[in-house]
Amino acid sequence: MSEGKTTLIWHKVATTNEVEDGRVKSVTAGAQSIALVHFRGEWAAMDNKCPHQGGPLGEGSIEEGVDDQCWLRCPWHGWDFDPLTGKPPGGHEDTGQEMFEVDIRGDDVFVGVPELPARDRSVADVMAETMVNWGVTSVFGMVGHSNLGLADAFRVQESEGKLTYYGIRHEGAAAFAISGYGKLTGHPAAALTIAGPGATNLLTGLWDAKVDNAPALALTGQVQDQVVGVHAFQDIDLEAAFEAVAEFSETVHTHSDHALLMTQAIKTAILKRGVGHLVFPDNVQPQKAAEGAKVQSPAGRMANLRVGPPAEALDEAVTLLSGAKRPMIIVGYGALEGMGSVIELAERLNAPIATTFKAKGQIADAHPLAAGVMGRSGTPIASWFMNEADLLLVFGASFSDHTGIYEGTPTIQVDTDSMRLAKRHPVTVPVMGDVAVTAERMAAGLAKGQAAINLRDEIAERWRLWRAEKATRVLEDNGNGVSAAALFEALTRQAPKDAILPVDVGNNTYSFGRYFEPTGQQRVLMSGYLGSIGFSFPAAMGAWAATQEEGPYKGRKVISVSGDGGFGQYAMEFTTAVKYGMNITHVLMNNSELGKITKEQKAAELAVWQTSLVNPSFAGFARSCGGMGELVKTRDQLDDALAKAIAHNGPSLIEVITDPELL
Repeated sequence: MSEGKTTLIWHKVATTNEVEDGRVKSVTAGAQSIALVHFRGEWAAMDNKCPHQGGPLGEGSIEEGVDDQCWLRCPWHGWDFDPLTGKPPGGHEDTGQEMFEVDIRGDDVFVGVPELPARDRSVADVMAETMVNWGVTSVFGMVGHSNLGLADAFRVQESEGKLTYYGIRHEGAAAFAISGYGKLTGHPAAALTIAGPGATNLLTGLWDAKVDNAPALALTGQVQDQVVGVHAFQDIDLEAAFEAVAEFSETVHTHSDHALLMTQAIKTAILKRGVGHLVFPDNVQPQKAAEGAKVQSPAGRMANLRVGPPAEALDEAVTLLSGAKRPMIIVGYGALEGMGSVIELAERLNAPIATTFKAKGQIADAHPLAAGVMGRSGTPIASWFMNEADLLLVFGASFSDHTGIYEGTPTIQVDTDSMRLAKRHPVTVPVMGDVAVTAERMAAGLAKGQAAINLRDEIAERWRLWRAEKATRVLEDNGNGVSAAALFEALTRQAPKDAILPVDVGNNTYSFGRYFEPTGQQRVLMSGYLGSIGFSFPAAMGAWAATQEEGPYKGRKVISVSGDGGFGQYAMEFTTAVKYGMNITHVLMNNSELGKITKEQKAAELAVWQTSLVNPSFAGFARSCGGMGELVKTRDQLDDALAKAIAHNGPSLIEVITDPELL
């Protein structure tokens, strides 16, 4: 015992039969890590950290030396200590490990530790408090040896009800979770990792956030700053590793402006709609914060971004719109926040509205002007009206080759990012401005007698033809499983009108785009430009976190969709969903193959090779994890199984055996 520490808090740490004579064990007394020794009938308790490099003495062994002297040997580098006094060989009275009192009470071993002093506010605390002030209150990650100081700061914030932490099974899932969260909310969540492989495991999911313009915050531990760059264990140059994916990437140092660094990382993520990244050396995180260190918040730091278009460009656009007979509006994901104004403009023009695949769901398919999805995952309705249009008005779309917007038709393009305007080819009128503001000003500028004809009846007829075609596909049955058309017809009926629907990559995704009919209140999330398989279930976890917070998504149902290949990438995250009681329904299309790759091999006139999969019972797997699992083999089972799973309060999985030929 150190002098002056008189108040002891006693903790039961073991039973007497847990530690045999001649053995040592790591135990915890309150927050104190203890090496508990049972040696020659006596008990001793000492500080568990070896003074060399912090090795856990409780994982070591008691070994015989000369003259009948035995030593407790550290398992890391072989430093020795007397097992009952904690002193090193030849040690003086004032050296050695701190010792704690032991009391045997019947069969129980108690250790008395001093009452802990008040916890000092750390550098990590200042940064965590600033993060929470900015509204970053969901953290996905894995606690480990090089992020313990930051993790403890998050623990404090969570204990005060200001933050929620979700411990994942793989850091890649954390990255996809925060990408999904950012795509849904327009605000970042955070991912926490250790140095080295924990940090690099984030990169795929962060690239997904980057290329789809989703704000995300990556917080990576790092080795102690004095050994950075000298080939220490798990030492890699994290700023360099994240340079290409992050809009902001900086290392936290002892004398950094800690609150400002966190502010810059989050502000950059929000305004540039990308990744903010901070590197936390292990030894910097727990350092005592400067006296009176202030935290920061977004107050006074965020401008109103609803910028109107230049008058000249607006006049040119209005002139073209006024003279067009068959104008068509195409909206991308970038038009999400302005859809109300875009729909009002479309109604003024009686113009059909088609969406890119990423924008699916931004207008209800039941709307009389809706034309469905453009491109490979789309409907023949959208293609028909684009081919017949004499003017295209494109809001917030990037002209992806998957969307297939025709270059030969006169085009007005509206976007807030000047680099996206005419990015792939020249357009007739590029207009830089907020989507909602621009659409409103276009509507106000239109003359009452514009030339556009009313296409509503033609739109309705095209939908009638397409729905008749879908109905025939729903009934197709080769005896090899359910058709995709049948599955998504049933999901259209069963999904709540405001559900959040993360979808994966592959034939399952194309079929979802083609057959599922959104309500306009639902949100669809996907890995758009990166097209990363495995996205949907981790993204569903991120979306579910948003439904637990105050805001427009609170309490909404999350339903994710994938194939068997996609779910297999992060299947163990189903246990994460069980641990935190996430109310997610996962719809898994099981055709025992990588169906999209099979299709591509056939299209290239190649042999089908290495696309088959060996699968477990996914429904059984879900049940073994503690969730709900249902197997569907026939079309007539779909509605009941989906309804039951969606109503289940917790993680549920519907495994649907699907025919890979009936897409």
